[in-house]
Amino acid sequence: MKAHTKETQATMTPASALQSLKEGNERFQNNIKANRDLKEQVNDTSGGQYPFATVLSCIDSRVPAEMVFDQGLGDIFSARVAGNFVNEDILGSMEFACKLAGTKLIVVLGHTSCGAIKGACDHAELGNLTKLLEKITPAVNGVEEPKDASERTSKNLTFVDEVSKKNVELTIDRIHAESPVLAEMEKAGEIKIVGAMYDISTGAVHFY
Repeated sequence: MKAHTKETQATMTPASALQSLKEGNERFQNNIKANRDLKEQVNDTSGGQYPFATVLSCIDSRVPAEMVFDQGLGDIFSARVAGNFVNEDILGSMEFACKLAGTKLIVVLGHTSCGAIKGACDHAELGNLTKLLEKITPAVNGVEEPKDASERTSKNLTFVDEVSKKNVELTIDRIHAESPVLAEMEKAGEIKIVGAMYDISTGAVHFY
């Protein structure tokens, strides 16, 4: 499998970009890799890059976007931060990726049993991590059930995963609200912005 070129990138649509990631995750789940020569892709991309998607994911070592979507060099932009939230730097990176570099799809990828989400649920404090977790607090507050405070902790994995999903939704809302560039591109049909959850137990990515 060759690295994407300007021509192959141009033929892709937001829908076909999403389908490519879904097919890649199917291969990953079934322990099948696309036939690609990474050294050849190094050579192919030495003069430029034409990725088709941008993935914002957590730094969790179990969720490397290129692997779980079975993609090669030059296929996707990968932005990673604990808790997969956006700030102006990540938004700027996404704007570069879509407006200037031509990606057709943005995926905000959360995952089950997320450590950053657990920390936010427990109101953990540690150096700069304290400020980071505060950015996830709106997602914790956005999940109404359970009401019992003792059940709204990292020990309740069902609650943790619901907060992870809410965090993805709120992150997409922030992209729309804080990046007119990306919002206008999506409105024009040039890109699509979607949320997804990766299940660390099965390797499956569930889009929504």
